[in-house]
Amino acid sequence: MLAISLGAGMVRGMRLTGFQKLAVAALLALIVLIFMGAIVRATGAGMGCPDWPRCWGKLIPPTKVVDVDFSKLDMEKFKRTAARYDRDPNLVTVESLRAEFNPVHVWTEFINRLTSLPVGFLTLALFIASFGQRPERPVVFWSAFGSVLLVMINAWMGAKVVASDLHPEVITVHMALAMLLLCMLVFTAWRGRADPWRIEFSGKRRWLTGLGIGLFLLVVFEGVMGSQVRQLTDHLARSHPGEMRAQWLGELENTWVYLIHRSFSWAILGMTVGFFFSALENRVGGPSWVEKVILALVVAQMAIGLILSQVGISPVTQVLHVGLSSILVSTLFLWLLGSSRPRNR
Repeated sequence: MLAISLGAGMVRGMRLTGFQKLAVAALLALIVLIFMGAIVRATGAGMGCPDWPRCWGKLIPPTKVVDVDFSKLDMEKFKRTAARYDRDPNLVTVESLRAEFNPVHVWTEFINRLTSLPVGFLTLALFIASFGQRPERPVVFWSAFGSVLLVMINAWMGAKVVASDLHPEVITVHMALAMLLLCMLVFTAWRGRADPWRIEFSGKRRWLTGLGIGLFLLVVFEGVMGSQVRQLTDHLARSHPGEMRAQWLGELENTWVYLIHRSFSWAILGMTVGFFFSALENRVGGPSWVEKVILALVVAQMAIGLILSQVGISPVTQVLHVGLSSILVSTLFLWLLGSSRPRNR
């Protein structure tokens, strides 16, 4: 859906250039990685591979604990890392690692690592291709360079996530950098031609643009609150092993972070409806695919949020909630780019 949307919107019916296709491919690879990362976090598979970049000391992880050669694991490194993050290093033993081995978690985390490879290769290829854009559109070159830099930083952060034993703040920074990379790739794809897609206004440009900016900021703020809620659910998963996830709701409702996150979702819905109807009056031809996709995504997120708050914190709904958020941020940012006034280069 996003690929069709970007292809249809950014070039007003014209074909994507080769450079834009490469940028969109990198963007889609990143969205797949965000979905996969959400699966890892929702299923508790983040420590499926306790070491990095190898997994249980191997390039291809084992499927059974008997196949693990614990002599190849750097236990002293594990202990130093545990001490660095205020964990008791004496609890890190061969026996503790053996007990933690879970083949489903191992391969879930390993597949997550594999899905990061296309992101790295495609952003690197995009940066190389951006040298051809540099003479006429230097900003595209620098956005492609920034994308590669963010990928490298986030790869390093991925190692820190493992080293910290899934420290919540480290995971949140890891996710925030991924969202920043989304916006960087959307800009690179949008600006990767001489005549990027623009919104044609028929009325109050400032009013509609202001609503779009406000909606984007609200969604980002809601995402920050959502990451804090996910930290709470991660803590509940560890402190209440084996407990039904539906029973977590009572504890979550006693936290101000969860209550703010839940309340602001209604503000986002209200602003989205206002944004959509404003487009009816102030856009040439009324709402296009962009506004319709934004409205559909917000309604879908509200439905998922209601399931999470009224039924229970299920892994499937958590994954959809995070994954659709990445698409919503990308689409909103694309709309803001299209609403900007033309500038040289």
